Amino acid sequence: MHGTEAPSSWVQKWSHLAKPQSQVLDLACGAGRHMQYFKSQGHHCTGVDRSAEALAEAAAHGRVLEADIEGGPWPLSGQTFDVVVVTNYLWRPLMAQILTSLAPEGILIYETFAMGHEKIGKPSRPDFLLQPGELLRTFAPLRVIAYEDGYWEQPAKYIQRIVAVQQVANQAGQFCLSSR
Repeated sequence: MHGTEAPSSWVQKWSHLAKPQSQVLDLACGAGRHMQYFKSQGHHCTGVDRSAEALAEAAAHGRVLEADIEGGPWPLSGQTFDVVVVTNYLWRPLMAQILTSLAPEGILIYETFAMGHEKIGKPSRPDFLLQPGELLRTFAPLRVIAYEDGYWEQPAKYIQRIVAVQQVANQAGQFCLSSR
């Protein structure tokens, strides 16, 4: 079942950016591996997935919502999160919704498959593979903290990943980040 493996090393590496007791959204959470990780760090988690079976496991780590986010309405309208985590999932029509789900100074941690992966495994359809630099272009309104795009050997995969922050303007109209 998706979401039972160890947390992504990318998510673990950048999770320290979350302020204490953050509200974390794990999108396409599966069984909740990242919910479990963030809960162990003292955060409050919400997971969204379409699999009732997977969510039955994820529920041990926070609030879960069963929703078809590709074919149905966005289940979290009007809600924002301090951290939004997306791994091994790509549905381009949701990218704008992901942006609006970030609270001011919210952290986006995103990692998924990229072009080239079709040569070595699944997913192999271009619809599910990021184009070169796509995460940078898509999340250009955010301040990029870290970005990687390429081939990794262990396990073999082509991926793109980004960590970015929703900036807020100060009274002078300048974008800034508070110290965490």
